[in-house]
Amino acid sequence: MGFAFIKNDTNLDFVGVRRIAYAVSVLLLLVGVAGAVFGNGPKLGIDFAGGVIVQVQFQQTVDDNTLKKSLDIPSLPGITTQRFGDTGRDFLLRFSQTNSGDATQLRTTVMETLQASFPDNRAEIQRLEVVGPKVGADLTNKALNALYYSILLIAVYISGRFEQRWMAGAAMAAVLWGGVYLVGLTGVGMGWLVLVALGITLVVCFALRLNFALGALVALMHDVAITVGLLSLMGVELDLNVLAALLTLIGYSLNDTIIVYDRLRENLRATPKMGMAQIINRSVNQTLSRTILTSGTTAVATLALLLLGGGVIHDFALTMLIGVIIGTYSSIFVASAILLSLGDTAFYVSLVQKENYERPGEHGIV
Repeated sequence: MGFAFIKNDTNLDFVGVRRIAYAVSVLLLLVGVAGAVFGNGPKLGIDFAGGVIVQVQFQQTVDDNTLKKSLDIPSLPGITTQRFGDTGRDFLLRFSQTNSGDATQLRTTVMETLQASFPDNRAEIQRLEVVGPKVGADLTNKALNALYYSILLIAVYISGRFEQRWMAGAAMAAVLWGGVYLVGLTGVGMGWLVLVALGITLVVCFALRLNFALGALVALMHDVAITVGLLSLMGVELDLNVLAALLTLIGYSLNDTIIVYDRLRENLRATPKMGMAQIINRSVNQTLSRTILTSGTTAVATLALLLLGGGVIHDFALTMLIGVIIGTYSSIFVASAILLSLGDTAFYVSLVQKENYERPGEHGIV
């Protein structure tokens, strides 16, 4: 007998509180939207918006506000400072744009300004990066594409894995890919284009009754939207580190959802006459120990990165921590509960009967 974090006979009624869970999700989404709207939208880092980042190290500690005021000059507009490390001597300086010409001239301007402001505290520039507006726009489009196509391919995979409808999923992906490409030729902004494409994906999944795919997609979009909204509310800049964390969270959240779906499929096969709400509750309860242990260990490791990793990795760790919590919540309360609203037991049993496993009990066992 192995270690059981949660008793095997646990029978919590997750489906019974699904409306409360939906209300919590809507509230979190509204908080994120309010933070984005009243906070002038998500703050794009220089990777996407373009600009300059300079890593500086002083010989002695420096006050953040004093440093920011010293660099608030016309030739270095849009200055923001970020302390990292625990010495109080290391900073990341960000400028939204620059009128100082090339990187060499910019380096000279920053050094002269720092020397004039801190004559008794020598500063050293350890890194300087300049991202032009065209490069930033290109990275933005590629980032949105990465998020969209990762979710779309997940829809295809879920459709084939749980509903044995690979062709329907592939056809949906092909049509949407072609549609996105053609609409993109009209010059529509990539952000709006991706939002429309995601909306169409959900509609197509609903029309084709790809219920498992639709449930997983809604859970993933739920996780990404809430995480980005909370980051906007906290004033975190969205850069490549945050994008990497979001893509990681998509895979992490999907893995949790698939574990629950696998157990749900096994229970549908074993007890086809049981009500769908009972089957969902049984499946979530049976995988609850694995979900909490996995999420808990990931959250602890991520919290350690957040507290001890320094400023460079701070935003990545914060995004991961928020996403792990939201992703675990959605796997338990959102992804499976949505299935209850999309079909009855007979519909899902008919999907399971299409499968022909020689050893039907080996899939999804945790």
